[in-house]
Amino acid sequence: MATTADIRNGLVINFNNDLFQVIEFQHVKPGKGAAFVRTKIKSLTSGKVLDNTFNSGVAIYPVRVERRSFQYLYKDETGYNFMDNETFDQISISDKLLTAADLLKEGQVVEVLINTENETPLTCELPSFVELVVTYAEPGIKGDTANNPRKAVEVETGARIMVPMFIEEGDKLRIDTRTYDYVERVK
Repeated sequence: MATTADIRNGLVINFNNDLFQVIEFQHVKPGKGAAFVRTKIKSLTSGKVLDNTFNSGVAIYPVRVERRSFQYLYKDETGYNFMDNETFDQISISDKLLTAADLLKEGQVVEVLINTENETPLTCELPSFVELVVTYAEPGIKGDTANNPRKAVEVETGARIMVPMFIEEGDKLRIDTRTYDYVERVK
C-alpha cells in the first residue's frame, strides 16, 4: 500500500477493481482547503482514459509490473503472437491490448507490460519510431507545391500514412507510431 505522494507517471494502480496506468498527475495545494492530486489515468483493460482527483495522503494500491522485450512473430485468429527474447516462451496478445497494430512488422521488438502477480500481459508498446517500405504510392502532381500538399501511401504492413508528394514506391520511411506521422526518408 502506498499514498498519493508515491504517484508518478507510468505507475500502475488497482483502482475501482480495474488496473489503471497513470498518464499525468499534478499535485495541487490551493490557498484554501486541503491539498489534492489531479490525475489522468488509463484503464489497461478497456483503454478508457479517466480524469480522477485523489485527496492528498489517501491510500493507493500499486501493482507490480515488469517491462519485457518480446519479438513479434505472426498474427492468427487468437491474436498477435510474440516470443520472449530471454526465455523463448510464446504468448498471444489480443487486438485490444495493442496500439498501432497496423505498424507492426514481423521480427520487430516491442515492450510488453506484464503483471507479475499472475504473469498476464497488460499492454504492448511499439518503439516510438519504425522504419517501413512504401508498397503503393500514387504519383505526385508536378507543380502542386503550395500549402504543403500530402498524399496517402500504403506501407509494407498495410497501414496508410499521409506523406509529402515526393515520396514514391520503394522508399523507406521513418514513421512515428504514436501519431502515424511521416518523419523522414531513410537511406
